[in-house]
Amino acid sequence: MLPINLRRMRDEKIEQLKKGNNAFAETDELIRLMKRAIDKECLHVELDKTDAGCWFIPMSNSKTS
Repeated sequence: MLPINLRRMRDEKIEQLKKGNNAFAETDELIRLMKRAIDKECLHVELDKTDAGCWFIPMSNSKTS
């Protein structure tokens, strides 16, 4: 089971993406959770992986119909 803080962080970052804002995930586990949620929500997001973590950058048309 996921710790509550990871779930909350994931949910907050997904909401940021839905609003058109960038989101950053620092850990491999949070990055994995973000990718799953992005797929589930059908968000169009560009990933920019760095040594420190991963930026999630929403594309102009962030949700499909």
